Amino acid sequence: MAELVHYTVDKGVATITLDSPHNRNALSAQLRGELRDHLSTAADDDAVRVILLDHTGPVFCAGMDLKEAGSQDSSTAGVNEFPEILTRIWTSAKPVVAKLAGPARAGGVGIVAAADIAVAVDSATFAFTEVRLGLVPAVISVTVLPRLLPRAAHELFLTGESFDATRAVAIGLLNSAVAAADLDAEVERYTGLLALGGPTALAATKEMLRRARSADLADDFEDMLELSAGFFAGAEGQEGIRAFAEKRPARWVPRNA
Repeated sequence: MAELVHYTVDKGVATITLDSPHNRNALSAQLRGELRDHLSTAADDDAVRVILLDHTGPVFCAGMDLKEAGSQDSSTAGVNEFPEILTRIWTSAKPVVAKLAGPARAGGVGIVAAADIAVAVDSATFAFTEVRLGLVPAVISVTVLPRLLPRAAHELFLTGESFDATRAVAIGLLNSAVAAADLDAEVERYTGLLALGGPTALAATKEMLRRARSADLADDFEDMLELSAGFFAGAEGQEGIRAFAEKRPARWVPRNA
């Protein structure tokens, strides 16, 4: 089976690249497992100073693989292990940078929010599409809500409307949005700056920032996992996933919408 997530180290930067463009780098079981393992490898490697999350293809990450989720129950639909991935990014002792050359949706936005620094091309778009599928953006809320302005969070979580990179910067999801030609240079600027910090000092500073947020990830993820899994397995969520797969409006959508 071909690898879906690649791992390289160069000059202290561990690059973890999502490489499943056929399904827009959706979080399939294989991709989740490989991403989790590579994050662990980077964390344990003393030569790694910064972790860079990259991707191939036009989409950073489309969220959960709904083709898999539609045929699984709540215990195997992907929500169960996703908190571990977000936790590894959020609590990593080494700074994590997300590099987006294209859009992110749902769980993909959760990954972006979990990273310490996020840079995207100015043409990238974002959306919390869960409610339109009869689901709840529960698990990703643990990393997303500390980043977003509250008013924007209410609007975007409830409407599922897409928004551009400029607004993503304004509401706190991104650090920077640049032209495509400038993306590599902007990412290298951030990784270079991060590498100037002492490894132990960076780890302690990250822990301090997490404590300032008062984010008890274990408790939050336990509660949100239960909420999310219930909607994945519920009638409304299953209808939304089927409608997505069949490229039709869900049954709850008004006929004139």
